[in-house]
Amino acid sequence: MFASAVNGDRGSLARLLSLIERGGDDARTIGRLTYPKSGNAYTVGITGAPGAGKSTLTSAVIGHLRAQDLNVAVLAIDPSSPFTGGAILGDRVRMQDHSTDTGVFIRSMATRGHLGGLSLATTEAIRLLDAVGCPWILVETVGVGQVEVEIAGKADTTIVVVNPGWGDAVQANKAGLMEIADIFVINKADRKGADETRRDLEQMLDLSDLAHDAWRPPILQTTATSGEGVEELWNTVAQHREHSTTTGLLQRRRSFRLREELREIVERRLENRAREICSGSEWDALQNKVLENELDPWTAADDMLKGIKA
Repeated sequence: MFASAVNGDRGSLARLLSLIERGGDDARTIGRLTYPKSGNAYTVGITGAPGAGKSTLTSAVIGHLRAQDLNVAVLAIDPSSPFTGGAILGDRVRMQDHSTDTGVFIRSMATRGHLGGLSLATTEAIRLLDAVGCPWILVETVGVGQVEVEIAGKADTTIVVVNPGWGDAVQANKAGLMEIADIFVINKADRKGADETRRDLEQMLDLSDLAHDAWRPPILQTTATSGEGVEELWNTVAQHREHSTTTGLLQRRRSFRLREELREIVERRLENRAREICSGSEWDALQNKVLENELDPWTAADDMLKGIKA
């Protein structure tokens, strides 16, 4: 199936992504296949508060890339349905203009309740898309009451999208946006307040020490519905890519991501192993000993942890 996906079979690619979302042995097998073939794609994260027009902007960026005959893959990270665990917003509802374009692959992934907003399988999904030859990968995160900042740990360039009137410095700093943005975009710039928002962001940057290797996040204005400003935005992404490559920032970010991924894999496997040993008759017997004051909780925990070491 992996070979078919590498050769351009979109159905095989979709099935592999489904296996990654489910996790388990299949996801590990896919990860072992994709890792040696990855490292060529460039990942751009698009994040921001709810209602900022992230999906419309993402769609406009897709159109810009396709006009240059560049292929692109999109991961739309959506809320999970509380009943099915599936993504409820749906990629083709928001980006249906591109759904029949063979140069565009769009996939929704559910957060499944993950607090950071990113699917736990996002890293593996990005690597799969990279391994099958997608040169550009866009990752759009969901905003559900809080601004998603975890995308900065997944992307090579992070675009933070805001609306006119979004100029509250306290809100920005609480949300963590100032720390993760490589590029700020004031979308819906045809609305009142866009220039004031730009000035507010400039002042916040002046008061902060957030330059990433001498890169001061530019503040751009777009109107995604008409496509205005999208070309300038993508030119700025290219400039950031060049800057990150020449300064070593890109390599440092990717190295950090690999270290974090390794830690997450170990934590996840330990958590699964802990669930296994904290069930069954031995676990019940130890709990009873603690309840009957025959054993203290710390000693009981040490006994159970021997199962993890084994």
